Amino acid sequence: MNSASRGQAPRAFVCRSCGWTSPKWQGRCGGCEEWNTLAEAAGRPRTGGGTRPPLRAVPLGEVGTGHATRRATGMGEMDRVLGGGLVEGSLILLGGDPGIGKSTLALQLGHGVGSADAPALYCAGEESPGQLALRAARLGCLDDRVVVVGETTVAGCVEAITTLRPPLAIVDSVQTLHDQDVPGHPGSPSQVRAAVARLMECAKESGVPILLVGHVTKDGAIAGPRTLEHMVDVVLFLEGDRHGENRLLRGLKNRFGPASELGLFRLAEGGMLEIGSAGRAFLDEQSLSIPGNVLTVTSEGSRALVVEVQALTVPVGHAMTRRTAWGFDPARLNLLVAVLQRRARLPLGQRDVFLNCAGGVRLVEPGVDLAAALAVWGAETNAGWDPGTVAIGEVGLGGEVRRVRCLEARLAEAAALGIRRAVVPAGQEEQAPPSMECHPVSDLQGAARLLVALPGRPRAARRMPSWLLEAPETVA
Repeated sequence: MNSASRGQAPRAFVCRSCGWTSPKWQGRCGGCEEWNTLAEAAGRPRTGGGTRPPLRAVPLGEVGTGHATRRATGMGEMDRVLGGGLVEGSLILLGGDPGIGKSTLALQLGHGVGSADAPALYCAGEESPGQLALRAARLGCLDDRVVVVGETTVAGCVEAITTLRPPLAIVDSVQTLHDQDVPGHPGSPSQVRAAVARLMECAKESGVPILLVGHVTKDGAIAGPRTLEHMVDVVLFLEGDRHGENRLLRGLKNRFGPASELGLFRLAEGGMLEIGSAGRAFLDEQSLSIPGNVLTVTSEGSRALVVEVQALTVPVGHAMTRRTAWGFDPARLNLLVAVLQRRARLPLGQRDVFLNCAGGVRLVEPGVDLAAALAVWGAETNAGWDPGTVAIGEVGLGGEVRRVRCLEARLAEAAALGIRRAVVPAGQEEQAPPSMECHPVSDLQGAARLLVALPGRPRAARRMPSWLLEAPETVA
């Protein structure tokens, strides 16, 4: 008679490294192929002959309007990304590279939400309460609006949350939590998944919003496996150049609001400072006249940012070439280089191509393709770009310039900074404000002619393809 027929839960063995599960013990894990990592998981005995009450399906009309109660955080940029504030009982995951400022932002958030009568709870797993007090003194948060508990067990954190019922609970970090009923060491996939499941249950039962701080692993996932991001309600990612001061809080998932909003911060000695309007925070006027530097406007949620895209091409004497990108998708760069080689006949086969998004910005939407392609084109042909012009558009495999979303908001942001000219996809020029001079283009060839012919810039005829110089101008 097996364990299932005796009313017991079936045995399961879980890998301590990757969380792979097997019904029987094996010497080698079938997931990560590590040796001697399987351990028996603690199972719950089945309840024999109990009966459960019948389920009742409730019409949505009887449930209510679905309006979620929100609490303002005291930080406008955080409220923007969250969709208006903290929702009761929500589980929020804040990820980012080590040292990017996650703990600083979390402590300031707890200080803004908490009060002397209802303080926020900070479960410190990576720092002792004394070390956290030193950070709080530097940030101006050393008062009674935040209470701290040094706890690394899941049961201890859950007990503290259910006992205190704070307006916000912060767990820093989820990699330090340990559940004694789950095999594996703290930070392993099995431990992280079990901890998040327990905290999710605690948040829904108590109504306390919980903020989990998680580091990024080597493969780019937040706090372990990608499945963790599907377990929480909100996923926030803090990014930026560690050696710079600008920080971008990007919303990757939000069950209670828009999932693509962007918050702007500046990391200073006193903590995270909000940047209400980006303005020229990501621009350097001195570099705009260098060949290979092109301005563009990216759209992140309801926010538009004017960003400088920089490119450099270097001839190589061997067959192996490099395509390197910072703040830009490397696969997208390879695609644009291939389009430039095939459709524009640029000799990039023996060139190393480097692309950089200045200011630590990470561009993820296709509306910046045209600027990236023109930056590579300008770097290869030594042609400058007019500093008062932005290039916006998606580039297809045929070299065509495709339409983009939110063009009106992008051009309005550019006009607010004093930019008066824009290269846009053909058919969308009517969305430009009256003060903006638009040059509609349908393909890369038309955009490249503007790269040469715009007023105030010399023609770089020395290295331009002859077919381009002989082509008639299509824009007056």
